[in-house]
Amino acid sequence: MQHKSDWVVSIINSQRLIDTPIIDVIRREGIYLWYYFSVLFEQIFLYWVLGIFIGSLISVFGKAKIHSFLAVINGKKLGLFGLIPASILGIASPLCMYGTIPIAASFSEKGVRDDWLAALMMSSIMLNPQLIIYSAALGKTMLFIRIVSCFLCGIFAGLLVHFLFKGKPFFNFKEFKEPANRDTDPNLFLRFFKNVGRNIRATSIYFLIGIALSAIFQRYVPADAFAHLFGSSNRGFGILMAATIGVPLYMCGGGTIPLIIAWLDHGMSMGSATAFMITGPATKITNLGAVKIVLGKKHFMIYLVFAISFALLSAFIVNWIWH
Repeated sequence: MQHKSDWVVSIINSQRLIDTPIIDVIRREGIYLWYYFSVLFEQIFLYWVLGIFIGSLISVFGKAKIHSFLAVINGKKLGLFGLIPASILGIASPLCMYGTIPIAASFSEKGVRDDWLAALMMSSIMLNPQLIIYSAALGKTMLFIRIVSCFLCGIFAGLLVHFLFKGKPFFNFKEFKEPANRDTDPNLFLRFFKNVGRNIRATSIYFLIGIALSAIFQRYVPADAFAHLFGSSNRGFGILMAATIGVPLYMCGGGTIPLIIAWLDHGMSMGSATAFMITGPATKITNLGAVKIVLGKKHFMIYLVFAISFALLSAFIVNWIWH
């Protein structure tokens, strides 16, 4: 009898929806979507602005000092311990991968070891100062997980190159063409504001798209279904799915922050979020294009296997610690 009653209610609701003018439906959904959009925008806008200004400050006033530090420590025989500062410098560098590779090439010419360069480049792919500020919107725990996992990703990339390719060249920088440097204005403050402008132009569209997608997700994706797929009750498959969707969805680090916030609110496990945050930048199209040039086919495949394997391992460890 209860099933019949539910069926009747469903028919009545369907009829009401049909009788509702389409313009009213569009207006109602627009109000809902604008509400979700505005809430998310207010939640992370400040982090986006801070990220742009701090990233530009480091790029204009601190970039040279950061990169020269590795050349300084190269003269000190640190051995494998040199992977630690190399990975930290990769995170601290504000450059994209197309900007990091020429720096790595110059270091290679000066005799910096390939395992150090691997740590530098891997951590640089994963994270930068601007993205650290953006990621603060995810909360202290996820920010900590992101920084530590990216740092360790650089360390383990260096260890992999050291033990598997010891005495053999891993990189080939000869075919890479360095892009033009756009921070050339003699006035430092004008250079800074021009850098800010480029950052805004480069990230604002992805920032707004990310918020819009998150609003659509919050409105139309049932929280229970999402929590079942990516949550703690389905950890293994959820991690694999999160690592997989990181490949096509990750176009801009800042643009994915609203999505991750919405997913975590809907029950995504921290491990699944970690897998997404690692595979995303590692398989970002622009990063893959730059990496493939300096690695070649064989080493490029090793890079992909390593990045995905590290993402999955990190995700399982995160879920185990923060269960």
